[in-house]
Amino acid sequence: MANLRLSGLDPLELTRESNFMNVGERTNVTGSRKFLRLIKEDRFDEAVEVARDQVEGGAQVLDVNMDEGMIDGAEAMTKFLNLLAAEPDIARIPIMIDSSKWEIIVAGLKCVQGKSIVNSISLKGGEEEFIRQARYIQRMGAAVIIMAFDEKGQADTYERRIEICERAYRTLVDVVNFNPSDIIFDPNIFPVATGMEEHRRNALDFFEATQWIKENLPGAKVSGGVSNVSFSFRGNDAVREAMHSAFLFHGIRYGMDMGIVNPTQLIVYEEIEENLRKHVEDVLFDKDEDAAERLLEFAQSVSGERKKSERDLSWREAPVEKRMEHALVNGIGEFIEIDTREALAELDSPLRVIEGPLMDGMNVVGDLFGSGKMFLPQVVKSARVMKKAVAWLEPYLLESMKAGGQANKAKPKILLATVKGDVHDIGKNIVSVVLQCNGFEVVDLGVMVPPEKILTTALEEKVDIIGLSGLITPSLDEMVFLAKEMEARKLDLPLLIGGATTSRAHTAVKIAPVYSGPVIHVNDASRSVPTAQKLLSTESSNYHGAIREEYIKLAEQYSKRQQSKPILSLEEARANAFILDRTGKASRPNKLGVHSITTDVRTLRQYIDWTPFFQTWDLHGKFPRVLKDEVVGEQASALYEDATKMLDQMERERWASPSGVFGLFPAHRIDDDVMVEHNGEAIPFLSLRQQNAKAAGAPNFALADFIDTQDDYIGCFAVTAGIELAKRADDFEARGDDYNSIMLKALADRIAEAFAEYLHERVRKDYWGYASDENLDNTDLIAEKYRGIRPAPGYPACPDHLEKDTIFKLLKAEESTGITLTEQKAMYPAASVSGYYFGHRDAKYFGLGKIGKDQVEDYAARRGIAVELAEPWLGPTLNY
Repeated sequence: MANLRLSGLDPLELTRESNFMNVGERTNVTGSRKFLRLIKEDRFDEAVEVARDQVEGGAQVLDVNMDEGMIDGAEAMTKFLNLLAAEPDIARIPIMIDSSKWEIIVAGLKCVQGKSIVNSISLKGGEEEFIRQARYIQRMGAAVIIMAFDEKGQADTYERRIEICERAYRTLVDVVNFNPSDIIFDPNIFPVATGMEEHRRNALDFFEATQWIKENLPGAKVSGGVSNVSFSFRGNDAVREAMHSAFLFHGIRYGMDMGIVNPTQLIVYEEIEENLRKHVEDVLFDKDEDAAERLLEFAQSVSGERKKSERDLSWREAPVEKRMEHALVNGIGEFIEIDTREALAELDSPLRVIEGPLMDGMNVVGDLFGSGKMFLPQVVKSARVMKKAVAWLEPYLLESMKAGGQANKAKPKILLATVKGDVHDIGKNIVSVVLQCNGFEVVDLGVMVPPEKILTTALEEKVDIIGLSGLITPSLDEMVFLAKEMEARKLDLPLLIGGATTSRAHTAVKIAPVYSGPVIHVNDASRSVPTAQKLLSTESSNYHGAIREEYIKLAEQYSKRQQSKPILSLEEARANAFILDRTGKASRPNKLGVHSITTDVRTLRQYIDWTPFFQTWDLHGKFPRVLKDEVVGEQASALYEDATKMLDQMERERWASPSGVFGLFPAHRIDDDVMVEHNGEAIPFLSLRQQNAKAAGAPNFALADFIDTQDDYIGCFAVTAGIELAKRADDFEARGDDYNSIMLKALADRIAEAFAEYLHERVRKDYWGYASDENLDNTDLIAEKYRGIRPAPGYPACPDHLEKDTIFKLLKAEESTGITLTEQKAMYPAASVSGYYFGHRDAKYFGLGKIGKDQVEDYAARRGIAVELAEPWLGPTLNY
């Protein structure tokens, strides 16, 4: 049965591996006093910021509800959703249109783009009304939540829940022909421990009904409002937190797919105090008639405060194998060599120590990570402890092998490489650690690896899988080339594709068609293990077949969508260019010409945007809120503490020498190009123009539009955190310390981006001086509340990396900073940033989107290169 698939501007698919779908609930007038006040006071711009905050905080779906007696719900829903549609960073996620009033649902469906969820309809108005509403929702292309409610009332027993859900399902599937995967049931979560006999089975009935739905209504999903279950314990947050966490943990095990719960009242299931958890679960599962009374009595002794315990070393009293497991799971390296020595004395074989207590411990780590009870930073720390133990055993292992000891058991082997021309490897290194923690042997070839080396090594090492990584757009072409080579050599090794620029779409459209072996896109480290395990299992052919079928359909869908999207000729697009308002031009720079600049970590750390740092480690949420997140907050705080300590040491011991260069120049526009005047020469910056058909009054942008045809100015820059950090990270890795290696690379990236932010501020206020009175804090800078933009080659507004050549030549960047460009125009060190400065008041970021053959050929002539026309949705592929 197909998965539930939703979309805003971006697709969202609920798979078995997804575990649970988060719904952001603060854009709901019934659940947020602040949001209600903003809507009542017609402060919709501020209400949009509430939505943005939810998206940045990790919401996968945005719940929007306008059910309030003092506002016009349909009008408010229409206005708000139209505003969200104009905000690409918000509109990328699906909308849940939440209302008990049909006219508001209809208003919402008329506004949303992509595939939304309607919450909700039910049988309470009769079957005829239910069918009419379902058919309208189906026609509008949305999924739907069905409340367990019929003409007799709300379902409050297991039997009534399954009766209503089965009736609704059969009506939707058999009569309306509704897609089963778009049906979501809410079987009603009611309070427990209320003191009323009829409420004893409320939680258990929900669990069992959920299980029945998943087993008997193929494709249907289950949702619910989790906070309802603890209604009896209002005022006792500690008990409510425990109840929500335990309910959600067991609900997911029974098949619950999505739901709404207040994240401030959710703790990690494993962290619930054991006695409290037992009392809560006795109630949830109605263990006996006194369970509710016992919880009510116990709740009086439970404080809302959770105390931090002092360091507990009682685990040191356990047997050695359990001590080693504890050390691995908790990333404690302090005693591992002592315990390894003891284990060696007991087992009398270094190989038995590795294959016994060490691998047993790492298997526990793998299981906890796979079930969502451990996070990436913890896994990397576990791997560090494992490597420390193995390093201690190595001399004994070599001696044992020389003496004819037992050979290593064969492990599945994976080759990982960042492709030719690309220098980014943080994500690849994390994947490597996760795979090793789950029993895989990894052959890591590093960065900038040519195709021949990848294939030769794969054959020599007899690997089972090849994994490719890339961050810059030219890496996508390298992956296609490698896939073609594998096909030409008649290989059948599975090919895993990952990295920031990769996507399921590109994999399906460009890579899978040229290679007959398994090709699978893996979007994050947590997916690498189950994907690899499936590819090497006895079910691999079925898994490969299902993925290939999915990719064929995805490619067909993209082709149809692109054919249906109108595209203007280049002449028409230029005729609809943005009209520059000359009154918005920036003043003459205070300091024209090229300037070098150096700084230090102490200065730059004040400009760090921490949110992407946590995303690198798969801890999603906006900083600083992520530090208090009830799911990942504890681990995020520990990670932040480690990062701060490393920054302190970096600053104290002067690990880095950040350096940069920038230039400010007279410039003017000629058509779609900016002519930069320097040393008596006119040097062109080339730009590309949007060609997609726009709504009336909306221009087709090119970056050149933000420069006047005469007497204007432009800037460009290149900065780096420094080669020293890259070398030190390699040293950590060579010593087996993956955690600190990845930590340093992630911090180096943040320092480089902070340098770009810091330098841009200096340019605006001092060197150019058009915003000399600017007074913004770091939050404002991250939110880009300043005037002007700094787009970078390789990003949506200017996707051609060849522009870096022009920037580097103009600034003599390699001589000034030590930054070099690879063949594919990646910057080395990887922790480097380059781009332009536009100072016009109306300058804005935009995405180029699909362009036509006429512009590709025109651009190639201006550039003086040969090009190949790729699928239009991918834009031009430059043959360099």
